[in-house]
Amino acid sequence: MIKMSKLHQAVLGTLALAAVMPAQAQTVANDAPELQSVTVTAQRRTENIREVPVSVTALKGDKLDVLISGGEDIRLLAGKVPSLNVESSNGRTFPRFYIRGYGNTDFNTFASQPVSLVYDEVVQENPILKGFPIFDLASVEVLRGPQGTLFGRNTPAGVVKFESERPKLGKTEGYVNASIATHETANLEGAVNVPLSDKWAMRVSAVGQHRDDYVENFADVAMTQKRNELDGYNEHAERIQFLYQPDSNFNALLNLHQRNTNGSARLFRANLIQKGTNKIVPGYDLDRIVTNAENFQSLKTNGANLRLSWDFGNFRLFSITGYEHVSDYYSRGDIDGGTPAGPGFIPFQVQTGGYITDLDQYTQEFRVESKSAGPLNWQAGLYFFDEDATGGSDNFNDAGARTSRLVSNQKNEAWAAFASVNYTITPDWTVRGGLRYTKDEKEFRTLVNENVAQIGPRSVETSQDKVNWDLSASYKLSPNVNVYGRVATGFRAPSIAAASAAVPITVAGSETITSYELGLKADLFERRARTSFSVYDYTVKDQQLTVVGGNSNVNRLINADRTKGKGAEFDFEAALSTALRVSAGASYNYTQIRDASLSVNKCAQCTVTDPLNAAGRVVINGNALPQAPRWTVNATARYGIPVADGELYFFTDWAYRSKINFFLYEATEFTGAPLTEGGVRLGYIFGNGKYEVAAFGRNVLDQRRITGAIDFNNLTGFTNEPRQWGVQFKGNF
Repeated sequence: MIKMSKLHQAVLGTLALAAVMPAQAQTVANDAPELQSVTVTAQRRTENIREVPVSVTALKGDKLDVLISGGEDIRLLAGKVPSLNVESSNGRTFPRFYIRGYGNTDFNTFASQPVSLVYDEVVQENPILKGFPIFDLASVEVLRGPQGTLFGRNTPAGVVKFESERPKLGKTEGYVNASIATHETANLEGAVNVPLSDKWAMRVSAVGQHRDDYVENFADVAMTQKRNELDGYNEHAERIQFLYQPDSNFNALLNLHQRNTNGSARLFRANLIQKGTNKIVPGYDLDRIVTNAENFQSLKTNGANLRLSWDFGNFRLFSITGYEHVSDYYSRGDIDGGTPAGPGFIPFQVQTGGYITDLDQYTQEFRVESKSAGPLNWQAGLYFFDEDATGGSDNFNDAGARTSRLVSNQKNEAWAAFASVNYTITPDWTVRGGLRYTKDEKEFRTLVNENVAQIGPRSVETSQDKVNWDLSASYKLSPNVNVYGRVATGFRAPSIAAASAAVPITVAGSETITSYELGLKADLFERRARTSFSVYDYTVKDQQLTVVGGNSNVNRLINADRTKGKGAEFDFEAALSTALRVSAGASYNYTQIRDASLSVNKCAQCTVTDPLNAAGRVVINGNALPQAPRWTVNATARYGIPVADGELYFFTDWAYRSKINFFLYEATEFTGAPLTEGGVRLGYIFGNGKYEVAAFGRNVLDQRRITGAIDFNNLTGFTNEPRQWGVQFKGNF
């Protein structure tokens, strides 16, 4: 275990570096340009990122363009900013987010997560909604730590915030972005902005993504009878926005969007993990698989939101109305990852399908924001949330016939009242405080039960109310250096999991977090560089945890008495010259479950490293949270030189994470090995910046790692994405 003394050393070292940097400014080339100011809306106002007393990272412009060039889904954000991890056992759907090691591995249809995803100011609560493709975005902001007083619902770990490019009045413009890569991976994205009059504008944007099925699927272990090929996908999403702005006092923005996805479900591979290690079995061909089950995935979603804003001089009034709908979701796969003959020993066959037949989410927010030129500013509002979701799971036999079905419905209603105040004590001192009251109610019931040994009640109800608050202060050490402190609380309402395999409907009580954070943000070298550094410490009481697998295919919710988290985060960006620009980020996240009473069933075949209790169950007290790497590091560099009438450039980006636990218990085979993924890009920009051609590579080291596993059926696992090489063209008009 790494002791906190190392964290303290990192803190002191970074503060010392910040202290000496101004004296070393002459080392930065005199011809280096100033960095553009970065503005964020972490406090629901547009502010310079240096002045916001929250640990926040923003991804914009070139960095976003490079990341999405290979047609990857939202999981590409994992490790690209400090303290953020994203993973999924469902492939391109149902992503799970973790900030500072704090998240939820629940794969239940009705799962809730402590990280909230907010897309165009509308919360995407169900995990199925959180995988909407990344395209035509103005920015992505990652807000770390509790954000419970100003944002949506269930934000004790933080918020990932997406903002689409908005329509513009009086300007016709757009772009097209196309790439082709390994395995016939294609990405086609574009947008056009059309002024309809002096008061109206429209923006239409779309993305289409494709990958061929390239993993050969065989019906027998000898790989002589080829069934088909898997691991491809076809996805498209569209968004159309209308802006009405008759004057500076009012504007209305209507957003209509949809998504359609078809392709393979996650490929589970039987006995992928070498016994006694966390490595892939030597000689295992990841371009081949042996399964005897159907494998497919389909998803259709659509939605709309309307954002209204009125300016009344001394204050502004906002109304945000959102609707999200899932009309079809089904994911079916071979969970055991093999056939009765193997590969290797497989205790029993498991083929399942999970689905949502209907989901409707309505949200409404009213917010009032002051516009005072004096020291006091405030905002206050009301928030309403209503969700009605129906979904379930099927089990199948080897012949593909359904053997059981369980369908459930969850209705969730919540409302909240919130207020926040900023006060400038002196030109250097600013304090902020926020307060929020939340009332959350859920009703859960089983609708259909075919051959499932359900015990306990067929319906449950929960109701919880909570007051959250936060308080922060920021101080200007100099015109370009700010320090801040923040204490914040967060709340996640009770969660409910459907019954399964003789496990009743389970309810996890509400969880709360108290978080302390100190940070420094600075513009350096006459704004040719910027940096931020934060340290934090949090305690989660009654954390909701998900028990999966063990000795059967189950999903059960429990509460841990306490979870501790502490760590540090670092961001840096610099224009070293007109040609060279670099960035770097790092995080240290220490998490620990503290509950001596908790134990879980152990895996079927793995090497457990935790102690067992008298009942032969694994004691998880003292373990790190699942999917919580201790260390993450990311870096980028861009070097460009003028050539003819354009610019030739080289760009590279890298992300590293240390080992992770897949489950609540620790086992040699189910500890994910460290992972390093890098990208390279060689491009040429010409035509006064209108056109760009580039060659690129993603995961250029082709480092394949096991990123998740099935523990109840031998050493089954799944991996990260393979290496890609491709070419890309982008044109602006």
